[in-house]
Amino acid sequence: MQVEQLMLSRDGLTLHGALYGEASAPLVVLIHGFPDTPHSWDHVYPLLVKAGYQVFVPWLRGYTQDSVNRQAHYGLASALADLAAWLELLKAKERLKNKAHLVGHDWGAAIAMSFASEQSEALHSISLLAVPPIPNFKNVFKAIPNFPRQLYMSSYMLLMQSRFAEQMLSRNNVSFVEKIWRKWSPTWKFTESDFSPTRVAFQNPDIAWAATRYYHNLFAVLNSDNLRANRHLLSPVTTPTLALAGLDDGCMNIRLHQALAQTHYFPQGIKSVYVPDCGHFLQAEQPNPIAQHLIQHFQKTDRSI
Repeated sequence: MQVEQLMLSRDGLTLHGALYGEASAPLVVLIHGFPDTPHSWDHVYPLLVKAGYQVFVPWLRGYTQDSVNRQAHYGLASALADLAAWLELLKAKERLKNKAHLVGHDWGAAIAMSFASEQSEALHSISLLAVPPIPNFKNVFKAIPNFPRQLYMSSYMLLMQSRFAEQMLSRNNVSFVEKIWRKWSPTWKFTESDFSPTRVAFQNPDIAWAATRYYHNLFAVLNSDNLRANRHLLSPVTTPTLALAGLDDGCMNIRLHQALAQTHYFPQGIKSVYVPDCGHFLQAEQPNPIAQHLIQHFQKTDRSI
């Protein structure tokens, strides 16, 4: 398969990404989340390329050694700026002719929603894996009964605020991260081959530190860049949207996901799909059905152009 390794220099960092498929094909961007790497897409992007798409798979800043600097920003604001810069680079290299399909898992889903709110003209569609569409506050009351359980399931976010978080993630051969995987995807019997790219990444204390900064900056609302990015995350999205979630997700209360997806605040509507026998890392757990759902969403959007 044709692949091109790309690098992008920003804020004194070097960012990395891989581009697969033919240059003339429509572009799909796949963004990973926490605690994970782009390798969770390894069995998805070949199926998308086979279906006639060009696929770009970037590493989030902070998940490679040369994209870590303790003076740099790591969070939604910097991730949005990085994505915009990647799309400009792809345009300059004539790899992006028009608009892109944007797919995000976990943090990648938050990035996709925020980017679609800010720059919808750059996108054909977005697809959100494991994270629900976040409604306007006027609609949030419909989901209130499901919030207490989600607060418990999201307690790890508070742990990520601790100054001990980076050591916890990287020590003991990354055993804590492995426990997260088992808790969040309880029905997935993942192998060492599945987990090893994440183990290698999080063994590096610098990468573990950078990953915790995403959560720190999510709550550091006194920073104007963080506040602006968070506001985009809560803003309406006009881009056609697909929401995918595993019914056994141990990180996301599926009842809350369903309640948020049913608010229908997206002007273009939203299609939600719930995958049985599947947890949080659904693109790695069930790549074939996930790829098929994505392709159907892309094709429906393409036909409407």
